[in-house]
Amino acid sequence: MTKEPIRVLVAGGGYVGLYTALRLQRRLRRELRRGAVEIVVVSPEPYMTYQPFLPEAAAGSISPRHVVVPLRRVLPQCRFLAGEVVAADPAARTVSVRTLAAEQTGAGPETVRYDELVLAVGSISRTLPVPGLAEHGIGFKTVEEAIGLRNHVLEQLDIAASTRDPQIRDAALTFVFVGGGYAGVEAVAELEDMAKYACRYYPNVSPEEQKWILVEATGRILPEVGLRMGEYAVRELRGRNMDVRLDTRLDAYEDGVAVLSDGSRHRTRTLVWTAGVKPNPVLASCGVPLDERGRLRCSPELRVTGVDHVWAAGDAAAVPDLSVDDPGPDGRPVLCAPNAQHAVRQARRLADNLAGALRGREAVAYRHSYAGSVASLGLHKGVARVYGRRLKGYPAWLMHRTYHLSRVPTVNRKARVAAEWTLSGLFKREIVSLGSMEHPRAEFEAAAGTDRPPQGP
Repeated sequence: MTKEPIRVLVAGGGYVGLYTALRLQRRLRRELRRGAVEIVVVSPEPYMTYQPFLPEAAAGSISPRHVVVPLRRVLPQCRFLAGEVVAADPAARTVSVRTLAAEQTGAGPETVRYDELVLAVGSISRTLPVPGLAEHGIGFKTVEEAIGLRNHVLEQLDIAASTRDPQIRDAALTFVFVGGGYAGVEAVAELEDMAKYACRYYPNVSPEEQKWILVEATGRILPEVGLRMGEYAVRELRGRNMDVRLDTRLDAYEDGVAVLSDGSRHRTRTLVWTAGVKPNPVLASCGVPLDERGRLRCSPELRVTGVDHVWAAGDAAAVPDLSVDDPGPDGRPVLCAPNAQHAVRQARRLADNLAGALRGREAVAYRHSYAGSVASLGLHKGVARVYGRRLKGYPAWLMHRTYHLSRVPTVNRKARVAAEWTLSGLFKREIVSLGSMEHPRAEFEAAAGTDRPPQGP
């Protein structure tokens, strides 16, 4: 009787899912070759998005296809299953997967067994019940959203250039971004750079007509880079005539007007929401312990507390930060921040611990002292706080690019991104809007509609 291989199921293809599977391929090379171990990666998308590059993709500095890493190509020793984990049963060691084929046929979820489970489902955008937000807001978490936003911004310039109506022009040239973290600040800074550059090709649209508004509910932006660098970032953005509103919230978006908590009203066609993330709600259906924020309770060894054979890391995992000796204000251990720096390192430690567990070794606790943060404020501008040292302007921007180039997976992607950056320094920006890509059948449907025979008498 042939013994079934040990199945390691990785649920999710983001940072943690990809880096865990990559590491397991190397650590379990012998077992994979003998057929003693099988690694299955389940993800609704066949690629991992390197999110720090989304602002540059939106601004046209990087091609969208180089922001993503194809899972099938970089994980040749793994079996990829295109689908979404919708539930798990740790007692039976099974997960329910809604595959793409099932979505087409209307069939129910498929049950997949596992011996070791890595929950790497990540996070989703954290929204609030703001009237009009769900209907009109634009997210900024996926490559599709980034490219859609780029097309949208360039389309607003086309709208403004084609009319003299002051209300239409004002709405088209006003851009409201909500959220002062990495995503919001880098997105607004890069797109503002791009839009003002594009104005040289729109003779009747001046850069001074554009209004860029960044709304942040707290009293500071970019808290990860420290207070002083955050204040510098505010001064830098305001120095570019951008309206940075601290201690301000979005109350509503109604009739094309963004209503802010400070009483101001802004007619706009662009409302971008980047106000944080929350753990994927599917975790509530996985039979695992969650904390008050919906994150997985984990040990320092990256095992899910109280559940055998289940591991986790990244945004959706509450992992104690062993580099901090003092407890938090509530007396509980301080947890690792939900950022890419911890996610990548946790994924590698998780893979090493999981591979070691299959070979009967003791797991090692995750420990990493936070090195610092870097953020781009547009082309040749940035802020950084690394190992206590503060950088700003061009040096910080260069460090931002260098760091993320070193972090993006695979030599193939590094080379492509570096080549694009080199070419963008030699040639002018591309300012073409391909908004029709979002509705590729629209023209054909319109043409087909003209050929239909008339209905009725």
